Amino acid sequence: MPMPDPQTALCTTAQVRALDRAAIEAGIAGIELMERAARAALDVLRQRWPQARTLCVACGPGNNGGDGFLLAALAREAGLQASVVALGDHAPGDAGLARKRFLGEGGALASAAALADADVCVDALFGSGLNRAPAGDAATLIAALNAQARPVLALDVPSGLDSDSGTAFDPCVRATATVCFVGWKRGLFTAHGPDQCGERSLATLDIADRVYAGVEPDATLLVPQTLPVRPRDSHKGRYGHVLAIGGDLGTGGAARMCGEAAMRVGAGLVSIATREANVGPILAARPELMPHGVHVPRNLEPLLARASVLAVGPGLGQDDWGKGLWQAALDAGKPTVLDADGLNLLAAAPHALPETCVLTPHPGEAARLLGTTTAAVQADRFAAARTLAQKYRAVVVLKGAGSLVADPEGRVAVCPWGNPGMASGGMGDVLTGVIAGLLAQGLDAWNAACLGVGLHARAGDLAARAGERGLLASDLFSYLRALVNGRA
Repeated sequence: MPMPDPQTALCTTAQVRALDRAAIEAGIAGIELMERAARAALDVLRQRWPQARTLCVACGPGNNGGDGFLLAALAREAGLQASVVALGDHAPGDAGLARKRFLGEGGALASAAALADADVCVDALFGSGLNRAPAGDAATLIAALNAQARPVLALDVPSGLDSDSGTAFDPCVRATATVCFVGWKRGLFTAHGPDQCGERSLATLDIADRVYAGVEPDATLLVPQTLPVRPRDSHKGRYGHVLAIGGDLGTGGAARMCGEAAMRVGAGLVSIATREANVGPILAARPELMPHGVHVPRNLEPLLARASVLAVGPGLGQDDWGKGLWQAALDAGKPTVLDADGLNLLAAAPHALPETCVLTPHPGEAARLLGTTTAAVQADRFAAARTLAQKYRAVVVLKGAGSLVADPEGRVAVCPWGNPGMASGGMGDVLTGVIAGLLAQGLDAWNAACLGVGLHARAGDLAARAGERGLLASDLFSYLRALVNGRA
């Protein structure tokens, strides 16, 4: 098994605990790991807030609190003023040793009021593994951390965040930055995780490579990628023919954006099967697209025969017109990206899918496909994505904060890019076209989905430099073109 890259490997809480145990068995004492974590946290704190002179650390009774006590001790040694607000009167094991060191070196315990007087506050209450909402004094202290205006550095995981699912309990620390120890916890990158963590960094604590080689990560982070340079003798026939199927009355823009997105990432040809009323507007807006008015499924047959990849669902609707085109498209058995009402129709009437197929549901569509609730999907996005991929024997993109890509064999990749401005109409149609355009150029379903999700999210981030509110799906097109060519 090749050694995973800790910077892209995403682990469950249990896997990180196994790494901790393996590091200790390899000869690193638990208290030494704790001190390394504290030093790494102090480095992050001083780099991010170099003017800070006072800090207040909120420490829980476990090892996360031990990290916090040692951070406070090291900060005092470095000439900073550091106080601790502690939950409880004692701590066991290595955490107890850390507490004893801080107090033995003259450190002082303080009340929660000290949080407001610090330049930086530190959350060292619970860390990873919390599976319920904080209560009592812990909840009160988290509320105090969130109420003050100072920046907050979370150690390992913001307290109150489920490190496996990314679910934020109530209350949950909303950190300005989070320094994660040993290995990335997968919940930091999806659901509520990105909002609660702020800026994320990983400290591997100088653990030997052989320790990481013993644990296969649960998932991986996507990394920036592009497509190779084309040969000079290229022609449009080498890069596929996408047929976008959708655009019922009043939703022709969805099909048009899907088609243009496929062209912007390099598809050779793009046709659109849509309502007759949409043909003129699509031609006027983007003459490179080839729209065709389709009244009944048999009108689709010559278009299906010429296409190499299908993008089914944007603006399709669920009435008889949409159902008929949907069934004809799936019966064709060609590589397909299925989105929007293409997914809703599948949930209502199961149908065999092509061998090469990518499903792109948002959480609501995923819930319908699984026969469950949106809340249940969001409570464990990793399990939902894997279950969908296995159930439908397709590659699945579960959209949302920290979009997931899953395949039937259990692989999962997580997108670290994207922004709230992308929560606007048409973004999903663009993603469908991007993935279809990549399939048309010869990528398999897994790689087309991974690259497509990454390009789409990165283009959204570039477009959002002018502001997130008001971001339009069509704003992504120029950035998609630049990114796929390695120019951004």
